[in-house]
Amino acid sequence: MKQKRILILTGGTISVDFASKFLKNQKFDAIIAADRGLKTVEELNLPVDYILGDFDSVPSDTLEKYRSYTKENKHVIVKEYNPEKDETDTEIAIQLATELKADEIVILGATGTRIDHLLANIHLLYIPLKQNIHACIIDEHNKIYLIDQNTTLNKDKLYGYYLSLLPLTETVCHVTLEGFKYPLSKRTLHVGESIGISNEVVSSSARILLESGVLVVIESKD
Repeated sequence: MKQKRILILTGGTISVDFASKFLKNQKFDAIIAADRGLKTVEELNLPVDYILGDFDSVPSDTLEKYRSYTKENKHVIVKEYNPEKDETDTEIAIQLATELKADEIVILGATGTRIDHLLANIHLLYIPLKQNIHACIIDEHNKIYLIDQNTTLNKDKLYGYYLSLLPLTETVCHVTLEGFKYPLSKRTLHVGESIGISNEVVSSSARILLESGVLVVIESKD
């Protein structure tokens, strides 16, 4: 069965050059632009299916251009929200992607100078995780995702050379790492420790085994 892939472009830092190269050979069933992510859609001349947000950071000329665009392209849906809302634009976009029955969600623009937003966006990956949807945040240097079950990694498919593991939940019980430079055997990881930072996969494939809890996995290029 064909996997349904959805791309979200949101309001953090997006290198247009990187995004252009990354998306060159990627195919998505739907593209969601969240607030300033619409500017990247414009710069890359991407087709867009959903435009959403409070639009407090997207350039007004870009917004008006796409408001006119939607009049001619009725399939494009615009959802505008009050800036004084409980959810971030990224959370609304992720919720929409889950409602669209995505099997995979790729998010660009979820990192940048706002560390509060970055931390929130990592936590927001828990929404698709609970629904068994693979979701990841990608930028020029990192790929970030969550796991709550045993996971096998292929070395030649990793996004970067380094791989770090941090507990999202208070504890992640009985973590075993096989095929890593620094292996572990049934080690319980706790919030507030850094033992999982900067590991490396040394075998053609590696396994992360865990009994319970949620890990943040970060594949880094530098």
